[in-house]
Amino acid sequence: MKSYTRADRVGALIQQTLSDVLRKNVNDPRLDMTIITGVKMAADLKSALIFFSTSTGSNKSKEDAYQGFNSALGYIRRSLAAELKLRYMPHLKFSYDESFDYASHIEGLLKKVREEDSVPGLNP
Repeated sequence: MKSYTRADRVGALIQQTLSDVLRKNVNDPRLDMTIITGVKMAADLKSALIFFSTSTGSNKSKEDAYQGFNSALGYIRRSLAAELKLRYMPHLKFSYDESFDYASHIEGLLKKVREEDSVPGLNP
């Protein structure tokens, strides 16, 4: 059984707290449809890579979300610091989570294959 490191536990706590802060306290329309999908913490807890996804996945919504996070970064750090009570607040870096877009692409390919297989006369 894998034991979870402190970095894993702090990352999960940051993910939950940041999700709550975005939902309740940040009024930036660029971040309305943004979901925090994961947090990867450095072992020394000094930096956190925060993965997010948007509902549309378009390039415009990604760029808008990046701008929204950069605009609200100070507020986000203060809110997290107040909730987490860590000795040092980690440096936050945001990254778009491509896994949902990739999964959607694969699902579309599978659907296309299923449709081709169900067409009579195409299979030898």
